[in-house]
Amino acid sequence: MQIGPYRIEPRVILAPMAGVTDKPFRQLCKRLGAGLAVSEMTISDPRLWNTRKSQHRMDHDGEPAPVSVQIAGTDPHLLADAARYNVDHGAQLIDINMGCPAKKVCNAWAGSALMRDEALVARILDAVANAVDVPVTLKIRTGWAAGQRNAPVIAKIAEQSGIAALTVHGRTRDQQYTGSAEYGTIAEIKSLLRIPVIANGDIDSPEKARFVLDATGCDAVMIGRAAQGRPWIFREIAHYLATGEHLPPPSLSEIRDILLGHLDHLHAFYGEHQGVRIARKHLGWYAKDRPENAMFRAIVNRAESAETQCRLTRDYFDALIAGVAPELPAAA
Repeated sequence: MQIGPYRIEPRVILAPMAGVTDKPFRQLCKRLGAGLAVSEMTISDPRLWNTRKSQHRMDHDGEPAPVSVQIAGTDPHLLADAARYNVDHGAQLIDINMGCPAKKVCNAWAGSALMRDEALVARILDAVANAVDVPVTLKIRTGWAAGQRNAPVIAKIAEQSGIAALTVHGRTRDQQYTGSAEYGTIAEIKSLLRIPVIANGDIDSPEKARFVLDATGCDAVMIGRAAQGRPWIFREIAHYLATGEHLPPPSLSEIRDILLGHLDHLHAFYGEHQGVRIARKHLGWYAKDRPENAMFRAIVNRAESAETQCRLTRDYFDALIAGVAPELPAAA
């Protein structure tokens, strides 16, 4: 798949997820096979750009190209300024968020709430596309509600505005993440457009990725929640799409080493105090469905130092590798 001057290969993309797709996770997913990793959304309000959170979100030093940064907001001029600012700070692709269903975002008429105002959508897309020389992409849902699936209309506006690629999550905003993604609207959109279309929603296995690509005719798939605690899903899907065969699952030793490397990167990126806390959700995802995982989470979440967090994690996985029940201390 081609987006501007960038060839996206393999055609398996990490979705932008607030609080998840930070720089350490993006780099990990790219290393494990993602053809593109989109940043968690950055706000268009310039008053917030110098906060510690925003500075971390806008840190792209050392990231493999292309660097894709998602921006969110409602004002065309502010979004255009945000696009320029992020390009000046390393963004090679700008992605506009019109898919987030979160209440705090939609209540401000940002994210998927923008789909209710097609005229405003056109103004935003025109403003951002004309503000920067890098490709601009867009992420949407199928509509605001079941009776308001206007994604095909938004998609045509996007193409006419110069948007370089479109991602469609196969749910309406009012569905949040419940029910099942529907791919009929995505297929309709793909049939209407000449630009690349990326399918998103409920893609959690190589077989599902193949099914969705065949059902929609899309150019690529985007993986969100299924990558949490399973970043190797990108290489698994890429291999299956290329060969029709399954890669063997990662060994417990490889999972341990991936996780410990991820922890080290989080601790270094955020600093020990914040990194230890941010790592806790990732530890829960990696340990999900493994023996004694509830006890492991309860203990490791009490760890206050990077050394303790890494030691508990290493000991836990070493026990699993040895085939014995993990012996967890009463306190961290």
